[in-house]
Amino acid sequence: MDFSISIPIVALAFACELVDSGLGMGYGTILTPVLLLLGYEPVEIVPAVLLSEFITGLTAGIAHHEFGNLNLNRGSRDFKVTFLLAGLSLIGVVGAVAIAISVPVWVIKVYIGILVLAIGVSILLLRSRQLSFCWRRVSGLGVLAAFNKGISGGGYGPVVTGGLVLSGVGSRNAVGMTSLAESVTSALGVLGYYLATRAQIPWHLAPSLLMGALLSVPLAAYAVSRLPHKRLKLAIGGTTTILGCWTLVKVLL
Repeated sequence: MDFSISIPIVALAFACELVDSGLGMGYGTILTPVLLLLGYEPVEIVPAVLLSEFITGLTAGIAHHEFGNLNLNRGSRDFKVTFLLAGLSLIGVVGAVAIAISVPVWVIKVYIGILVLAIGVSILLLRSRQLSFCWRRVSGLGVLAAFNKGISGGGYGPVVTGGLVLSGVGSRNAVGMTSLAESVTSALGVLGYYLATRAQIPWHLAPSLLMGALLSVPLAAYAVSRLPHKRLKLAIGGTTTILGCWTLVKVLL
């Protein structure tokens, strides 16, 4: 494995993870297309993104718990939702691999863009309403988001964070739960790539991505603990809408 560090990639990962750990979305969704524009191939990008998100997601989840954004005590609702999302990751990732073989990539990207955009607009339209918690919606979100992650390396955070907010979960809790559940999904994705390619994965991007992402986690978790719920909910809705539009524009233009 190449352990050389690229400062521009470290800075890029820092910025993307700062957004992701702060809003529960944006790391893979922003980072993957930017790295593609820089000339890297998908086989270089997606496994490295998944590996870095596995470690930073776990770290972010613990940091959110320490700052009071998330309650991971056994038996709490936050713990149960996170456990459910993590368990459903296996179904979503396996489904993604099976469908990715036969469906054109652009179709998947359009689907992700429309789904993320719809969630963002729904959050903005319903941000003043207090929604009741629904386990069925949470379960569906977990499978959909893991499917997105397994195919593109992104698209997990906007669906889960936005969907949890729409399912009646508090904004801060939703961000923390998404970070931790996404860590498990990313770990499964890394394992899938490892087995599918018989360990022939170029890992040279991983050290720089991991360093930049880890540096931003404590700062983002602290910021979430200080941000009012209404502003955080508005930021989540706005960011989700922008990411959905950006995904569609990238595919259709």
